Formats: sequence, C-alpha cells, structure tokens
Amino acid sequence: MVDDPLKGRIIRIGTRGSPLALAQVDEVRRRLITFFPALAAPGRLLTVPIMTTGDQIQDRTLVEVGGKGLFTKEIEEGLLDRQLDIAVHSMKDMPSVLPDGLIIGAILPREDVRDVLISCDGHDLVNLPDGAVIGTSSLRRQSLIRAMRPDCRVVPLRGNVGTRLYKLEQGLIDATILAAAGLNRLGRTDMMHQLRFLDPEIMVPAVAQGAIGVEIHQDDVILCQLLSSISCQFSTAEIEAERAFLAVLDGSCRTPIGGFARWYGDQLRLNTVMAHPNGEQIFRFCAQIAIKPAEMMQDARNFGQDVAKNLRDQLPTGFMELIHVTTQKAI
Repeated sequence: MVDDPLKGRIIRIGTRGSPLALAQVDEVRRRLITFFPALAAPGRLLTVPIMTTGDQIQDRTLVEVGGKGLFTKEIEEGLLDRQLDIAVHSMKDMPSVLPDGLIIGAILPREDVRDVLISCDGHDLVNLPDGAVIGTSSLRRQSLIRAMRPDCRVVPLRGNVGTRLYKLEQGLIDATILAAAGLNRLGRTDMMHQLRFLDPEIMVPAVAQGAIGVEIHQDDVILCQLLSSISCQFSTAEIEAERAFLAVLDGSCRTPIGGFARWYGDQLRLNTVMAHPNGEQIFRFCAQIAIKPAEMMQDARNFGQDVAKNLRDQLPTGFMELIHVTTQKAI
C-alpha cells in the first residue's frame, strides 16, 4: 500500500449538492482513504458542490429542458477548466458520450439496481387502488407503469429524494418510484414497511442505475492509477455493456428505454426494454454471453452493441421517430 502517491496534492471533488450526491462523494472518499490513508488528513479531499442546470430547473421535465446532461454540464466544465480534479456522478445521469479529454476513471461496486414503489399504505404496484396517482418524471417508469396499470394516472415529479417523499407524505400523490440504490445510500431503512421492490426483469432499471462513477482528465496519469484501486472491474463491465447498448439506440432522455447487466459466473446477461410513452407497445430483448477476462471491457461493449441491434430489429418501421414525435407533443 502506497501511503501518499500524490505527495500532498489537494484533490478537489466536484459533485451536485443534493444529500444523495454528497453521500456518494463520502463513499468515494472512504474508499480512497482505505487505500491511501494520507488522504484522511484535513483538507486533502476537498468537496466542491456545484449547482447544475438540472438542479436549478425543477418545474419542467428533463425532456423539456434538454436531457440528463444538464446534471453534469457545469461539473464537467470545472474538470475541463482544471478547477476540479475529479467528479463524482450517478452513472445513470451521464450522457452516452463524454467531452473530449475526460474519462470515467472508476466505477465503484454497484448498489441494488432495482426500482422501488413507495406508497403511504405499503401497496405494491398491482394492489394500488384504481385511479391511483403515481409521481415520476422518468419516461421509462411512466411507460412501464402505464403498460402494467393503465388505470393509474402518472404525473411528473421532479426534485431530490427528500422532496419526492415529502410530496408523498403530504398526499399530493398516492405513490412514487425511486431507485433502491439512492434510498440505501441515504440510509432510509426507516421506510422498509412502505417499499415494494419491483422485479428488474419487468420494471427494467435505467441504464447504469445504482452505479457511482468518478470522472477525470485522461492525462492525469497518477490520479488515474489511484482511482483504479477503488474501481470494480465486474461493475465496470456491466456499465460498459449497458452504456454501449444505450449509445446505439438513443443517448438522450427522450426515449423510454432501460437495460441492466448481471453476472452469472463468467456469463454476462443483459435485460433490455424499449417502450412507447403511452405503454401500449413494449419491446424486450435479453441475451447472455461468456466474457473473456483478458478482454472483459471490449467484450462487454461489443455485447451491449449487439443486444441493441437485436432489440432494434424488433421495432416497427418508424417506431423511434414516432416516440420522439409523441414525446415532443407531450411537452
């Protein structure tokens, strides 16, 4: 174990300022200090909260204001300007293509990928009352809810985890759907009686859900080597497959799309879904392949691309264009 390969250098960590984002930074800090104890000294790891455009605009959906890249733009600008050394992100917020010069230097061991339904009465999705109001701004969740419960009313719901739970407690909605990973990282075990975990093969999660990524300049060699110590190669391969899948089909937030990869021994399985926003058409594709350890990342990327092409082959002619037109009309 090398105590301080950075020789006293201060590491400025860019992040969003929400409680969940700060909890993710704390996880990165703990793992770095475990490998490099000198970084525990006061001031060595400096957290720099940044208000992103996505955080500032809360009265419109991401589709309306430009997509999930709005949660990373200002942070990445800080990296590019060398005002930050690393940035900590929820990988599901990351666009398919990174700015030139930036790379993902580490993917931490992945948390629970599942979505959870939360209602004050602890109902699962099947047993919610007829006409229940479910709050979510995710097109993927909206579409899959409408497919499973067409009688329910889905309404947009933005804000951090605390804001969404407050609206539920105030009776403004009957239920909401959140990522299990976020609740786990925030320590919301007090809510277990209200949570109903959703089958990820049916309510297919967002691409890269549950994964924390650390973004960095590709030319910062020493810091890249340091970050490799906290990266999980198996979680990284999952994310590589999922993001490659997404990049082939649609890298924006304008398409109801999901995908999650999971290991079965040396086999990587990828479940995927694409839906029409009204939930009337759902297309799924699942495949599994052996991954060679020596070529794990490239094999995972190739696999994700192949799965995307197989799913795309199922789609009716003009389906992608129809989705985008439907989404635009809904704005």
